[in-house]
Amino acid sequence: MSRQFWKKATHLCPCGYFNHPDKECSCAPGQVQEYLNKVSGPLLDRIDLHVEVTPVKFADLSSTNAAEKSTYIRERVIAARAIQASRFAAYEGIYCNAQMHSRLLATVCVISDKCREQLGLAMEKLKLSARAYDRILKVSRTIADLEGSHSVEPVHMAEAIQFRSLDRENWGN
Repeated sequence: MSRQFWKKATHLCPCGYFNHPDKECSCAPGQVQEYLNKVSGPLLDRIDLHVEVTPVKFADLSSTNAAEKSTYIRERVIAARAIQASRFAAYEGIYCNAQMHSRLLATVCVISDKCREQLGLAMEKLKLSARAYDRILKVSRTIADLEGSHSVEPVHMAEAIQFRSLDRENWGN
């Protein structure tokens, strides 16, 4: 792949400093919007997790604070995958939440009124598509599985909605 492609795939604007915590973006507002419009909404809809990553400060990188060990994270992922394998044992070709079709999603990911209200507000405010709706449900179910929760709670729904950061304003319209 060309260097130009990767620059566009990894930055939100031509100068590379849009939403940077320390450096000022030198692009004109119209230029940023034009740059963001190069990635289509239908393409973004097909991506489950949108995460904007800002540079990490040296102080944070060199910190001696203990982080969660990879071993523990791995154990949680293995447990969540086992939950999903058990959940989909009766469905040929489906082994995890990401593979669910809409009909199955409606039976597997039953959400409370509070979660439904939360998701409805996000759909309206962020002008999300039906595809984004399904993706948020799948991700919230996966977050609940990672925590060993039998049901999707509002905290799981809120986290899943946060993973749709590229659906927010300033991304291509």
